[in-house]
Amino acid sequence: MKTSLKVDFNSVDLRLDIFLVENTNFSRSYLKTLNDEGRILVNNEKKKSGYKLKLGDKIEIEEKPITTIDTAPENIPLDIVYEDDDLLVINKQVGLVVHPSVTTRSHTLVNALMYHVKNLSTINGVLRPGIVHRLDKDTGGLMIVAKNDNAHKILSAQLKDKTLNREYKALIKGRIKEDFVVEGYLIRNPKNREQMMLTQSEKGKYSKTIFSVDAVYDHYTLLNCKLTTGRTHQIRAHLKSINHPIVGDKLYGGEDKNIPTNGQLLFAYKINFVHPTSKKNVQFQIELPEYFKNVLKKISN
Repeated sequence: MKTSLKVDFNSVDLRLDIFLVENTNFSRSYLKTLNDEGRILVNNEKKKSGYKLKLGDKIEIEEKPITTIDTAPENIPLDIVYEDDDLLVINKQVGLVVHPSVTTRSHTLVNALMYHVKNLSTINGVLRPGIVHRLDKDTGGLMIVAKNDNAHKILSAQLKDKTLNREYKALIKGRIKEDFVVEGYLIRNPKNREQMMLTQSEKGKYSKTIFSVDAVYDHYTLLNCKLTTGRTHQIRAHLKSINHPIVGDKLYGGEDKNIPTNGQLLFAYKINFVHPTSKKNVQFQIELPEYFKNVLKKISN
């Protein structure tokens, strides 16, 4: 499996090894092994770990062959909302990583899918069978899983052309009374590269989220969040950018000692798309989980 990265202006002059640690899920030791074996190329050439990156450098990472234990079936409970010959719609639980990586070798959604589902698409390789799109580990809710390559291609195309629509509920810190839109370009935060941050520089990736107010509490607001684009950490970074982080989102400043949470209070509750075989528009919507409802009851009182 290969991973491709391109150096943007935020990473110019960074050492190659530091850039790779910050922009992949791989450990330093694993990356060193890959580089020593010539599996990491910069502009199709092998470079030393201390190479200083230049704007536009193209980096190719070829992972070592994955052993079967990385994607072994595991009897992990799976909440299947809908299933047919082409796809599944599942309700991913909070705390479950979507697919294995070098740092997370087991106990993922993929391991659960391999146990419960006979056929999965192969387009994304052995580490990500069936995975069309992802949710963060601490975000729960609806995901589509493809059972064959044809369905996967059609669903991925809808994701790209924005006809596969996803909506979330988010409880944020602070009070907002009117609907609003956040848009701009997302880049990695140079001060904390685990975070994405919003900028108006076109050197980032364009992003847009439409927010509408569902309920206003004394110190919190419940929002409906509709993605126009689907960037990494998009909703979380957008809400951080207006100083209203999601409750429970530790990475973006949403810690709240008054509300114990099961991960961040962001939940993918609705999804709609054109079915790859019937060509009919289908929609799935589920209720908020009990832990989310309990928080809303607490702040209502």
